Amino acid sequence: MKRMGVAVSDPLGVTAQGLPTLQRARMEDDLRHIEKLVEEYSPACVILGNPISHAGGETAMSRGVAKFAHKLRRRLSCPVELWDERLTSVEAHRMLRTSGMGIAKRQRAADRVAATLLLQSYLDHQANENARRQASGAES
Repeated sequence: MKRMGVAVSDPLGVTAQGLPTLQRARMEDDLRHIEKLVEEYSPACVILGNPISHAGGETAMSRGVAKFAHKLRRRLSCPVELWDERLTSVEAHRMLRTSGMGIAKRQRAADRVAATLLLQSYLDHQANENARRQASGAES
């Protein structure tokens, strides 16, 4: 709720790179910040981490993200999708711990790394889906 990790993909949609973490203040400021990023990077879509429960159910946080997504959809010209973010923060902290980075630096980097992992997960899924579609089309 205090920070928002941000990442973008390369132009081919193969790899994710983290951007500076957004220090959240007000909803309107957050929406405006994302609008500016969309203007700058012209993404095909915006992916928001969906903090569903470990069992896959809705949470208070996921309901808040859904409301945020609704507001973004009304303001942006590109699609806004929710993507399961389970364990991305845990994985980000694990990666940063094993890097030997100090605690203060790890805390500052965690949201950016989690956003990068989330986007990379989405990109990998899209690549796998495209490969599956091409393979099934070749069989026809």
